[in-house]
Amino acid sequence: MLALRLRQSGNCPDMIRPNRSMQTQPAIFLDRDGVLIEDVHLLTSCEQVRIFEYVPSALKHLKDAGYLLVVVTNQTVIARGLASECDVQDVHDFIQKKLIEDSGCGVDGYYFCPHHPNATDERYRQVCECRKPHPGMILQAARELHIDIGKSWLVGDRVSDILAGQSAGCKNILVETGMHTAPAIESSYSSDFSGKPDFICANLATAVDIILKDKV
Repeated sequence: MLALRLRQSGNCPDMIRPNRSMQTQPAIFLDRDGVLIEDVHLLTSCEQVRIFEYVPSALKHLKDAGYLLVVVTNQTVIARGLASECDVQDVHDFIQKKLIEDSGCGVDGYYFCPHHPNATDERYRQVCECRKPHPGMILQAARELHIDIGKSWLVGDRVSDILAGQSAGCKNILVETGMHTAPAIESSYSSDFSGKPDFICANLATAVDIILKDKV
């Protein structure tokens, strides 16, 4: 499947679940910073991107096992006025190119939320359904890519990632390569879920081992 050039949840997706009458496929939902690339805090350009060395092969193992790969990422650099939506697209295009060069395997969809409730740029100042810990990006991707959420996983480095995955109905893995010890992000989200992940592991490579073992 060709990678989507870019998907963003700028219109705040509604909370409709995917049509189960369609043929669906499991997916791995991936946070970006701290999971695929080093978290440098407020990344705004391709020059700052450092893909973890184990990521290309880890993603290829997941693709070979039949999973779609979907990035779901909060991008407050847009809300802060530090980067444009086109800048984020350029970063994702750069990541995609490097992944394909290194492993022949790219991501199937990139989704991002540009909003923040206290955004500097008024165009993005809103409480939305796409900003994690809300599950909106996951649900939108599930609809558009015909994903079976119940057979899918989310891999993230923050409690907000885990809450988004739990709310959507995914299994969850917290990796310790980013902001796993940081407090929860600013959000009005109220949830019945604890944010406690199903698994905690060192990085995406060890998360893949857990996912593939569970599938057997």
